[in-house]
Amino acid sequence: MSIKRILTLSIAILLLHQISGLNTQALAAGKEKPAKNIILLIGDGMGTSQVYAGMTANGGTLNLERFRIAGFSKTYSTEYVTDSGAGGTALATGHKTKNGSIAVDPQGQPVKTILEWAEENGKATGMATTCAMTHATPASFIAHQAKRSDYELIAADFLKTDIEVFIGGGYDHFGKRKDGVDLIEQLRKKGYRIAQTIDEIKEIKSGPVAGLLYPVHPPKWSEGRGDLLTESVIEAIRLLSADSDGFFLMVEGSQIDWAGHDNNAQQIAEEMIDFDRAVGAALDFAEKDGQTLVIVTADHETGGLSLLDGDFETGELKGSFSTGDHSGVMVPVFSYGPQAALFGGIQENTDIFEKMMKAFGFKKDQ
Repeated sequence: MSIKRILTLSIAILLLHQISGLNTQALAAGKEKPAKNIILLIGDGMGTSQVYAGMTANGGTLNLERFRIAGFSKTYSTEYVTDSGAGGTALATGHKTKNGSIAVDPQGQPVKTILEWAEENGKATGMATTCAMTHATPASFIAHQAKRSDYELIAADFLKTDIEVFIGGGYDHFGKRKDGVDLIEQLRKKGYRIAQTIDEIKEIKSGPVAGLLYPVHPPKWSEGRGDLLTESVIEAIRLLSADSDGFFLMVEGSQIDWAGHDNNAQQIAEEMIDFDRAVGAALDFAEKDGQTLVIVTADHETGGLSLLDGDFETGELKGSFSTGDHSGVMVPVFSYGPQAALFGGIQENTDIFEKMMKAFGFKKDQ
C-alpha cells in the first residue's frame, strides 16, 4: 500500500473517530436529566495563556484541570474584537451586539438574559464579582442599556428584577447617585438585606441580599482583596441552594482583564489563581450536589499574552504582550456536571446561552 493511501486512510479514521466522539457526547447529553442549577464562571480577559500563567504561578496545576470536557468560544461581536459589554451580552442573551452595549441587540432593543429566563422559570438567581455590580459583564445579565457607562441607569435596572443575591462593588451607584435617588432604600423596601462586608453576609440566613461591599470596585488581589471572590461564591451558593427549584449563578473574575490591560503578567497570574479558587468552590458544591452544571469561560482575551519562560517551582514567569487592549482570539470553555457534554468543541459565544437554555430545559415559546 502506498504511503499516500496510508495517510489518506489514517486521516479518514481520525475524522471518523472525532465525529463519533462528538456524536457520543451529544447523545449522552440528550439522555441526561436537565441541570437543576447552573453556575457560570467568567474569567474576564482569560485566554489560554492566562490559564497557563496561573498554572505556572500555582506550581503547575489549577482546579480547571478537574474538568474533563473542554472547548473554545469565538468571541467576535458585530466587530472582529469584542468588548466586555458585547461579550457579556452574547453569553447572557445569545445575541451578538455592538461593542459597549448591555443586553440589547444591534438596534438597541432589549433581549432577555439567561438570568431573566431563570427567574421566569422559578429559579433563584445571583451574581458575584470582583468589580462593581454595574460594570459591563454583570450588567449584561441583568440590565438593558445602550451604553455600558450608564452605571446609574444600570443600577436602576436591578430594581426591575427579583435577583436573590448579588455580591460585589458599586455601592455608590445605588446609594450616592448624581440624580439623588436612593436605590439602597428602594432595595430595602423590596425586602433586601443590605450588606457592606462579607462577614455581614455570612450572618444572613436567607435572601434576598444586596452585598455592595465597596464604593465602586474591590481592590486588586495583591492589594488586599484576599479570598473575597471564593467566599462570595460559597455564600451565594448557600443562599441560593435553599430554593427547591434550583438556581442560576454568574461569577466573574473581573480583574484578570485589568491586569491584561496593564500588561502585567504576574498580576494576571495572581488574579487567575484567585478566580480558580472560586472555580474550585463551585466544583466542590457540584460534585456533592450531583445536579449542578458548572461552566467556565471568558468574554474575550486581553493583552495578546504570550508566555516566553516560567518556573513551576518559584512561580515566576516571563510574558510578552501584543496589545494593551482585547484581542480577537478564541477563549476556552470548560464544563462539568449534567449536560456538560453540550459545551465541548468550537462554538460561538452565543451558543453558550443556547446550551444553558437547553441544559435547564427551558423553551423560548413557553
